[in-house]
Amino acid sequence: VGLLLAITSSGLVGTSFIITKRGLMSSSAKSPESMGSAADSYLYLQNGLWWAGMVTMVLGEVANFAAYSFAPAVLVTPLGALSVIIGAVLASIFLGERLGTMGLIGCVLCLVGSVVIILHAPEEKAISSVDEILQYAVQPAFLVYVILVVCGTLFLIYRVAPVHGKSNLLVYVTICSLVGSISVMACKGFGIALKLTFAGENQLLDPSTYVFAIVVGVSVVTQMNYFNKALDTFSTNLVTPVYYVMFTTATIVASVILLQGWSP
Repeated sequence: VGLLLAITSSGLVGTSFIITKRGLMSSSAKSPESMGSAADSYLYLQNGLWWAGMVTMVLGEVANFAAYSFAPAVLVTPLGALSVIIGAVLASIFLGERLGTMGLIGCVLCLVGSVVIILHAPEEKAISSVDEILQYAVQPAFLVYVILVVCGTLFLIYRVAPVHGKSNLLVYVTICSLVGSISVMACKGFGIALKLTFAGENQLLDPSTYVFAIVVGVSVVTQMNYFNKALDTFSTNLVTPVYYVMFTTATIVASVILLQGWSP
């Protein structure tokens, strides 16, 4: 079951990149030149194909989350990299995007490297309450990380992106990855709150539950905004592998700092 869910997840996520890209392309074709690209004018929000891509991505992530409940991470995580390969194959078929030999080699090396990092990352500590994860979140090391991420992201958004965003893939993808690492940590806290609430221990009266929810909402909106800008501007075959590697790495770093994974 876990293997099937992991493969299904990769297929859905890889396909979602293509559907989303087609939606962005369709919106860009209808966007007046005075309004800029579809990602800049947010016309894609009126495009049914784009929404279909988002729904497909959400379903893929849900399947991936469920896969970890039925199979070990050592099996599920490497299969997650299949989404990049599936996306590349579908992009060449439906979007006419091609990668040269060096591009293919680069993608493979990125995927292999990220899988090695994931498989050798420190094991996460088990967290059983919202207060426990909140205690980790207010530790100096993680607060410094959050401050650096916020400052770095704001600098990229207001200083770097307007000048280099359209010409350098790393600008938009770095914003997505940094903000995404915070959203994953907030999701941990919010998920634990919901789990305890459904188990009979009401966490809805705890203010920290809503803090986590707000952080998740703001970070996910920011993340998806700049991910759409990246997809709208650059080739899917470039965006997906680079994003996969950077997001995975940033998330592992954030998790190690939050849960003090360097401790014996």
